[in-house]
Amino acid sequence: MNSPLFIVVAFMLGAAVGSFLNVVISRVPEELSVISPSSRCPVCERPIRRRDNIPIVSWLVLRGRCRTCRTRIPASYPLVELATAVVWAAAAAWGLENPYVVMSLVIATALIALTVIDLRIHRLPRVLVTPLYVVVVIGLGIDALVSGSTKTGDPSSALIGAAIGAALWALVIGGLWWFSGGSGMGFGDVTLAPVLGATLGWLSPLVAGFGLIAAFTAGAIIGGILMLTGRAQRRSRIPFGPFLAVGWLAAVTVGPVVVDAYLATFL
Repeated sequence: MNSPLFIVVAFMLGAAVGSFLNVVISRVPEELSVISPSSRCPVCERPIRRRDNIPIVSWLVLRGRCRTCRTRIPASYPLVELATAVVWAAAAAWGLENPYVVMSLVIATALIALTVIDLRIHRLPRVLVTPLYVVVVIGLGIDALVSGSTKTGDPSSALIGAAIGAALWALVIGGLWWFSGGSGMGFGDVTLAPVLGATLGWLSPLVAGFGLIAAFTAGAIIGGILMLTGRAQRRSRIPFGPFLAVGWLAAVTVGPVVVDAYLATFL
């Protein structure tokens, strides 16, 4: 299932999905359809030809410019495609026969789009966040039926862990939003938090806690760098959605290993 050829195919499919994510990133904040019209240059409005719509490759061939009007195409486009391709290849290597991995792949793909949107407009669109609740319920439900749980084999224990993880993330992020009067982070972060916390708590409540620590650590480091370089002030609004994504990704990939190592060392 996770042969090199399968991983390469997953990489290519992921790049194609990343190309679609660029459409989502561009149109969803404007409440436009992601289906029609077809992709086109925002300046000259010429439809993009098929040969110029090959993920990653076309941007390199065109040297980051529109073929018709030579308007510069932001580097974020191929970066989104590359990031999605890497995520899909990693999931294929991890094992797509595992329902938890498939669910995590869907969430990670959505987080790529949400991260870029949050960086651009400081908002996490509800239309992208809300469906993730359905993804989590279905994903964890199937995982419980197939394998009991990815960590213990005990569905009831995993379910309790998911509930604890969701509550932990909701209380911490929601509490910060409440006490800051919404100035520290947006309500979109509060809406996203239980989804991420539940998927990590399914592995272990400690993994969910590790994810929060990783998110705030990433936020502190990046925020500190921005202030030191003069690109942000103490009261500057820095979107926190990307840090939630970083914390979740760190926890879902290395969280169980870090938690097991911690417990083996100190308990």
